[in-house]
Amino acid sequence: MWIIEQIEVLPLKAPLIQPFRTALGDHETLENLLFILTLASGVRGYGEAAIATHITGETFKETLNHLQAAAQWLTGKDVRNYLLISNVLHERWPENPAMIAAVETALLDAMTRQLKCPLWKWFGPRCRKLRTDITIVIADLAETEETTRRFYRQGFRQFKVKIGRDMDLDLRRVEAVAKLAPKGAVYIDANQGFSAGQTLKFLQALKRRGIRPALIEQPVPRDDREGLKKITRSTDIPVCADESARTLSEAISIIKEKAATVINIKLMKFGMIHAVEIARVAQAANVPLMIGGMMESSLAMTASAHLAAGLGCFTYIDLDTPFFIRDEVARHPYLSQKGVYSLQDVHCGIGIIPRGIGKFESK
Repeated sequence: MWIIEQIEVLPLKAPLIQPFRTALGDHETLENLLFILTLASGVRGYGEAAIATHITGETFKETLNHLQAAAQWLTGKDVRNYLLISNVLHERWPENPAMIAAVETALLDAMTRQLKCPLWKWFGPRCRKLRTDITIVIADLAETEETTRRFYRQGFRQFKVKIGRDMDLDLRRVEAVAKLAPKGAVYIDANQGFSAGQTLKFLQALKRRGIRPALIEQPVPRDDREGLKKITRSTDIPVCADESARTLSEAISIIKEKAATVINIKLMKFGMIHAVEIARVAQAANVPLMIGGMMESSLAMTASAHLAAGLGCFTYIDLDTPFFIRDEVARHPYLSQKGVYSLQDVHCGIGIIPRGIGKFESK
């Protein structure tokens, strides 16, 4: 009943409503991989690998090859040995965390489907509702204003503004978002686009305009630990480490050194098992957490929502990529147009089964 009998690795593609632009690069379409395992009982588990080459260095080809190799190794294994399996994945493919995330998510999806319980119960006894922020991608001023107006009317009140390519334009864009979303919180995310000095200069320029961001995420290059510390110690604005925390050991090191005040947990950086471990360490150290993602479909985004809803220790929710995929939210059974994830009605597993390109149904 618990033995893995069959595994498929399939492409998962979908068109985006608009290019997802950051300081590191652009996403024009969603091009991920789907990992489907079938147990002897006939129960299936689903996982997604979101490949962000410009962020993690992973490639579609290597991720496909590694998923296919993992599929051969996993066939015949008992899904209940997920911890042992996770250890082997991290030992064999440490440089391909998106692949690890896909396998681990499929394992836990299959297990909780087999147990006939929702995935969030794996992480905690209570399911919290989550309200995601919305990302304002790098664009000209007119597009920034139009997008902000649209999402504000839609009900969003947390806006994550991507910056890091043009400081002068960035200032005008953040100022426009703050003006057009008067009751909203504004986060800024440089995706490694600034130095420490530029970041502090940018924050001073915002202060002169009467704007205080509620969060600044990954302002400096991922290896600039001293720059990250300098910003953290120079401002009382929460500073979030994203690309600087790409492994379990890096995240723990940042927490220990107090190099940042917030850690961004993404399944595509850590996998499901290490994500839980980081959350536990952060809780013990009283470090706030963000739950985020790469360019992911509703499958991976909802898996992350289960983790956050069950653990209940996330201050910042950044699970908005379904809003950038054409027709995705309209078909999502547990995500509202206002960005609220309500997972209480999920019967088992993640509660979503992919059906073709970008199509999902509840289950």
